[in-house]
Amino acid sequence: MMISTKGKYALQTLLDLAQQEKRSSEVSTCGDYVSLKVIAERQNISMKYLEAIVAVLNKGGLLKSTRGKDGGYRLARPASEITVAEVMALTEGSLAPVSCLDTCGEGQCAHADGCLTQPMWQKLDSIIDAYLSGITIEDILCGRI
Repeated sequence: MMISTKGKYALQTLLDLAQQEKRSSEVSTCGDYVSLKVIAERQNISMKYLEAIVAVLNKGGLLKSTRGKDGGYRLARPASEITVAEVMALTEGSLAPVSCLDTCGEGQCAHADGCLTQPMWQKLDSIIDAYLSGITIEDILCGRI
């Protein structure tokens, strides 16, 4: 299993927006939208790549967007309600440690009946999922991991 830059940058983007919201709430200007240009510069991500990532996050319901002079993006839910597992599912799809787990669960794997390693891979997959499901954007932002 290898997390791509898409997943990594998606987390960085959500963390950037969560930090912005935290700063805004400290000065009583909650709800500010952040432009992609600002995020791209702060996170050193190309605009074109960031646009693709944000489109996935927006479609997945993790971001809200608005157009215009003060337009941009912000979190659709509190950072405490967005898990790393949710972000990875949107950007990476499956994080299964072996590709056959995606098909074995549906009965498609021709070797599932005699596969001695399948239970081990399934347990590893469930450990990864449980771990990532237990970490929120707020946890990372606050250093609670």
